[in-house]
Amino acid sequence: MRSENVLAMSSTAPAPQQTTGICADHGQFPQTINMIFGKVFKTGCPECIRIAKEDEAERAKIQERYELHLKLGAALIPKRFTSKTLNGYQVETPGQKEALRVCRKYVAKFEEISETGRCLLMLGKPGTGKTHLGVAIANELMRKTASTAVYRTFGSILHEIRATYRQGSERTEGQIIAAVVSPSLLVLDEIGVSKETPSDFELTTLFAIINGRYEQMRPTVIISNLDGKALPSAMGERCVDRLREGGVIVLPFEWESQRGKEGF
Repeated sequence: MRSENVLAMSSTAPAPQQTTGICADHGQFPQTINMIFGKVFKTGCPECIRIAKEDEAERAKIQERYELHLKLGAALIPKRFTSKTLNGYQVETPGQKEALRVCRKYVAKFEEISETGRCLLMLGKPGTGKTHLGVAIANELMRKTASTAVYRTFGSILHEIRATYRQGSERTEGQIIAAVVSPSLLVLDEIGVSKETPSDFELTTLFAIINGRYEQMRPTVIISNLDGKALPSAMGERCVDRLREGGVIVLPFEWESQRGKEGF
């Protein structure tokens, strides 16, 4: 019975009236007046509505640019690398072509990758474009998705942690570790730069970072001039074991250095 009453009410509702409205800014416009449940509803000025939608779209774009600016600033990517993109990576060898293909796929599948924490290792000769591609992945993710990313060298993290031991430091070791554990992606560069055996402090710090991200299932891109055999000595077996979890991707960079070559 209740539904029948509603139908009866709707069938007896007055038909919409077409009239002419007056806008203080845009003059006359076709206006429709509807009477619904005793209330009068009038359509507004179409030009005002159009302008309001454009303003809203512009505000959304400004907000997006602001949020991207914050993300890029928080990523701590050095000025030299802020403009690096996957499209800007020059391909001349089959190895470079494969490296670029894997990096593109890593970005395209990142939503799936972020569910498993699958890591990517870029290993091999210096000057072969490892940092370019690592930073390009971070840039691509931040510009095209809601993901956050941070680029850090391991040496800079160690330096910041040592600075917290000074009297009057405003940051703690825990805060620095948290800043590289929390982003959607961490690009960690210059692993194993020193030829010396890593200290307990270095191994403990590296494990805190890798294990922290491992526990949260957050993927990490590792960049090193070492090869796969030498990496465990530089990082520790526990770190490497956690990086392997979920099917680590290993990219070898075996071609000659491209630094100084035009277009690289």
